[in-house]
Order: sequence, then C-alpha cells, then structure tokens
Amino acid sequence: MPVKPDSGREPELEAKVAFLSRPDSYIEHPAHVETVETHMSWVFMTERFVYKLKKPVKHSFLDFSTLDDRRRDCLEEVRLNRRLAPDVYLGIIAITRDTENKLELDGDGEITEWLVKMRRLPADRMLDHLLRGQRIPEQEIRRFSCKLADFYRNAPPVHISAYDYRQQFLTDIHSNREELLDHDYRLPANLLDRITNSQLDVVCNQPELLDQRVKERRIVEAHGDLRPEHICLTEEPVFIDCLEFNRKLRILDPADELAYLAMECQLAGGEYIGPIVFACYSRKTGDDPPQPLLYFYKAYRATLRAKLSIWHIKDHSADQHQKWISRAKAYLHLADSYRSML
Repeated sequence: MPVKPDSGREPELEAKVAFLSRPDSYIEHPAHVETVETHMSWVFMTERFVYKLKKPVKHSFLDFSTLDDRRRDCLEEVRLNRRLAPDVYLGIIAITRDTENKLELDGDGEITEWLVKMRRLPADRMLDHLLRGQRIPEQEIRRFSCKLADFYRNAPPVHISAYDYRQQFLTDIHSNREELLDHDYRLPANLLDRITNSQLDVVCNQPELLDQRVKERRIVEAHGDLRPEHICLTEEPVFIDCLEFNRKLRILDPADELAYLAMECQLAGGEYIGPIVFACYSRKTGDDPPQPLLYFYKAYRATLRAKLSIWHIKDHSADQHQKWISRAKAYLHLADSYRSML
C-alpha cells in the first residue's frame, strides 16, 4: 500500500499541479490543459503534448520519494517506452524556480521537479476507444499484433529458474486473496476462494505448464502493462505507458502479457481480439502456448486487476466506492469463468 509523502511536500505538489494546469505555463501557449490524476502521477495534456508529473510517493514496489528518484524514473520511462513508441516519448523536462520563487518550465533557476514529455496521440485511435464502437477490422488487429510478436521474438530471454518463476505466482496469488478479502470491500469470499484455489492448483499440481515456458526460454523483459488504453492504432501502431518503475514486474512470458491484453479486451466487449492476437503471435514466433496455460494467465491477471481496482477506494471519495467495487467484481467473475476452463 502507498506511503504518502510527508506533509511538507504536499503543498509543494499542489503548487506544481496548479502551475501545470494553467495554459500560460507552457511554451506552446495551448488554449486549454486537460488534467488526469492516477495512483502515481498527474498527467497534463495540451493540444499537442502530454506532460507527466510523478507524485512523491513510496510503495512496496516503487520509490518516488526524492527528486533524484523521480528523475531516474523519468529517464527510464523514456528509454523503455521508446522500444515500442519511439517517436512519442520526446524526453524529460524540468520545472524550475526563479529568483522570485515563481515556477517555470525548463527555466534557468533551481530544478524542483522533472516531467516526462510526450507527443499527444489521437484519442479516437486508442484501442479502448475503438472497442466502444463498431467491430475493429481484423487487418488492424493483425497489424498491431505482428508488431508485438516481432518485439517479443527479438527480445533476449531473461534468465530465471523454473522454481523462482513459479514462486512469484504463488506469492502474488496469496497476496491477491489477502487484499481482496478485506471486510471493507465486501467481496464474496466463496468466489475468492474458488478463484484462488484453482490458480494454486495449477502452480502446485501442474507445475510443468509454467516450467516449460522457462525451459523454452520464453521469459523476456516485456511491456508490463499491455492494456487497450495503452495501444494506439495509428498507421504505425504504438504501445505506450509500459511499466517502467520495477523491472521485476516486466519480466514476463509473452503469452502472459498477451493473455492479459485478451482478458482486458474481453471485459471491454472485444472477445474476438484475443484469438487474432495469438494467431499472429504464433505464426510469427512459432510459439503455440497451451490453452490451459492461457486460461491460468487470464484468471491470474483478472484477479490482480480486481485488487488494483479495489485499491482505488482508498484514493476516492465515498460516492465513487461502488464504482470500484463493481469493477473489481466484474474482474473476479471473469476470473471465475476462466477457472472453469482450467
């Protein structure tokens, strides 16, 4: 769970957010600025560019506590995302403070913060937006799937033992259950037990499903957060917002990452996308992961997303709680549907 920044930093963060929310703060003089708050960042969107400000927070899996930490992560975010979105991530830019204590973008004064600067992508070409409309043409799905397949095929395998690979799942499965059983969330315990037990059964009683992936050297440094809202179907598809802050969470089986994407597409009404994605991946890489493994990955990812959804309760007002509880339940019922296919 998050550790909030000390009270001395909160007013400074508020000042930076207020500064970046004003159009006159930017060199390009936009007509307006759109703002979005996430768990770990504030995002500011002008007509042409996107600026990401990292919150000075600390979690068990990341540390943005200091200015140096945030600068380092900004650089890593640009480096990693240029693998799949080379023309989108433009670099990092400083917020400075002048001698009159006023904030500036990329001024000559003291550096008080670092931002990631990106080219803004067309919202109407993002996969999550397209899923809300008519069926996406298969040719477009194949185009982005082939780019992903090439990325995985060319990624060097990461050394990990079969035991360590399985242990990661065991740890996470138990952690997911423990978090989701919190009485404040009022989630059905019998549903959580069914989902958890089926995933544990795969790891403990069918270890060869996971061990074989390690033996075949399929584990790579992947994207880490491959969701529809991170895929833009421009003429050359791009994939943004990879998980930059913790390398361990990017060390994945491509089949796991693509199962995650297929699960998210299914929840958004695009169940037809997953089979096309995997057909392209298998054709390009020669890798045809077994169906029970894919259902395990999907169930595991849906449960993890339920946990991440329910965490929003701690960051939002009471009138938003039911939204996130319903979202978590939708993920859990989807995980349960995969459980029946294991």
